[in-house]
Amino acid sequence: MFPMIRDIAELSAIAKKLRRSIIEMLAEAGSGHPGGSLSAVEIVTALYFAKMRYDVKNPQWRERDKFVLSKGHAAPVLYAALMEAGMLDQALKKTLRKMGSPLQGHPDMHKVPGVEISTGSLGQGISVAVGMALAAKLDKLDSKVYCLTGDGECQEGQVWEAAMSAAHYKLDNLVVITDRNRLQIDGATEQVMSLEPLADKWRAFGFETIEIDGHDLEQILSVLDKADTVKGKPTYILANTVKGKGVSFMENKVNYHGVAPTQEEAVKALAELA
Repeated sequence: MFPMIRDIAELSAIAKKLRRSIIEMLAEAGSGHPGGSLSAVEIVTALYFAKMRYDVKNPQWRERDKFVLSKGHAAPVLYAALMEAGMLDQALKKTLRKMGSPLQGHPDMHKVPGVEISTGSLGQGISVAVGMALAAKLDKLDSKVYCLTGDGECQEGQVWEAAMSAAHYKLDNLVVITDRNRLQIDGATEQVMSLEPLADKWRAFGFETIEIDGHDLEQILSVLDKADTVKGKPTYILANTVKGKGVSFMENKVNYHGVAPTQEEAVKALAELA
């Protein structure tokens, strides 16, 4: 029904496949967001191939775990995972951002099976995730809601309203993860609008808060397992990552936040990811 891979080498191989798919999709499209898609690969890999319960043949299975990509511009990493999981046809890879394609620049829940909510307006995804988690509680479902936010996104006031609600309703079935790559479209997060001390903020809002290396699959799996044991409050994971991770000339380069690789750059990137 859903994969539960715990072998780190196997998960690392999947992560590399996702990175290759991201580069291929974006190069074909000629537009999109490579930096924040690549930085989230290990997080998404761990969720879709080691942790979350879902049914590829029945995406609307009532007791499934749910994933909300609040940073909707990182849609390529979600599409890559859904393709690798078998929920989307690999042939769609060449259609990203094309007219008539279900794979638009931001996820569309009406067109893509496995997409729980259409996202892109930053700050809104966590509010939706809170609603999903509260609904699951009311329906007495044993399911988790995982929400991936960007760090620049945490400059949005709505994020903190949602955080208050999650703690107020003691949503221990909610896990919020921040892809802390420290870069946003206008530059370094700490120059645009300082977030630090970010972990302390979430802790003060009532979350069980844990900081990890967001590219270390063992750490990611360990903290996701730990979240299952937290009772009476939601969990927050601060995942320290590298923008553009896996492609040397994109790593920590703010200009690759929203600029797709050229065909020549894609060849170089895919060679590094071989």
